[in-house]
Amino acid sequence: MNLLRTGTHGNNTASSWLMKFSFLWLLSQNCCRASAVWTAYMNISFHVGNRMLSELGETGVFGRSSTLKRVAGVIMPPEGKTQNACNPNTSFRRPKTSENWLALIERGGCSFSQKIKVAVEKGASGVIIYNFPGTGNQVFPMFHQAFEDIVVVMIGNLKGMEILHLIQKGVHVTVIVEVGRKHIIWMNHYFVSFVIVTTATLAYFIFYHIWKLWVARIQNQRWQRLTTDLKKAFGQLQLRVLKEGDEEISPNGDSCVVCFELYKPNDTVRILTCKHFFHKNCIDPWILAHGTCPMCKCDVLKALGIKVDVEDGTESLQVLMSNELSGNLPSEEGTNNELPPARGSDEVTPVVEGEEPPPPQNDRQPPAVAEDVHPSP
Repeated sequence: MNLLRTGTHGNNTASSWLMKFSFLWLLSQNCCRASAVWTAYMNISFHVGNRMLSELGETGVFGRSSTLKRVAGVIMPPEGKTQNACNPNTSFRRPKTSENWLALIERGGCSFSQKIKVAVEKGASGVIIYNFPGTGNQVFPMFHQAFEDIVVVMIGNLKGMEILHLIQKGVHVTVIVEVGRKHIIWMNHYFVSFVIVTTATLAYFIFYHIWKLWVARIQNQRWQRLTTDLKKAFGQLQLRVLKEGDEEISPNGDSCVVCFELYKPNDTVRILTCKHFFHKNCIDPWILAHGTCPMCKCDVLKALGIKVDVEDGTESLQVLMSNELSGNLPSEEGTNNELPPARGSDEVTPVVEGEEPPPPQNDRQPPAVAEDVHPSP
């Protein structure tokens, strides 16, 4: 049956998805290996009146491609209202002396590499990028292009805005950046996203295949019940084997309306509940496909007490019963010596085991089916 093949196909699909998941998992182990992140100690100094104030803290984190070394200099933001340094023509308030200086740049507007490139081309010894507004002092290791001997550090938005406001007020701010502590990150946000998506996908396919197996089991049980009912129903329809002298095979006899061929001796015909008869090999597939008599449109399956859902489909019924009926219903060879020939009266006499069938009568009367329909043996 098709349903059994569907269940097997579902298991194969599940196995293929498990193999794909395993491959992606192994790939993720190489793509998301543990990586080292270095924090930055920053000693920020500035004058307030006659006093020199300084602040030391582990307030920054080095970029992933940054040079890890100590650097010191004056902090200089871009000139103008735009502080993201995305424009290649961006200029900085460079110190009048030849001392080193570090660019203070706002995050956003373009990639980190582009910001760093603009600052390096203007002569900066290092780049300090402060985070988006509303992020507080949150920082993360930036991915950017490697620039030789250039220190790249990210600081929080609050600290960056504090330094920017001091510089805008004319305060001379200097900074000393030193390499801080090393942190091992085993799970970055890309890996976490990958795990979440992969887990959700795997859970969906597990649930989907469990549901498919459950539906297949329910359908299989329904098909088995329908198979049993159809075999019993077809067993209620009488069979006849036509012999020489029967009215049906005379020159004036009728032909089968399904195949349009004349009836011949030894043809096996099936008699429906409406008393019409046809070749057994013609009418069986017709009933499974249409459920009605080809001549009077009588609902044969309904008359036999069989209710077939529309969703079962014509092709499914034919596949379902193709092997079942052939192995359980009488065949032409099995009925040659068991079924009676047609009689010239208004009824068909069933054969009792051990009795000889009556001789045919040629009174030219149209054949009819007895009201008492006996199942074929």
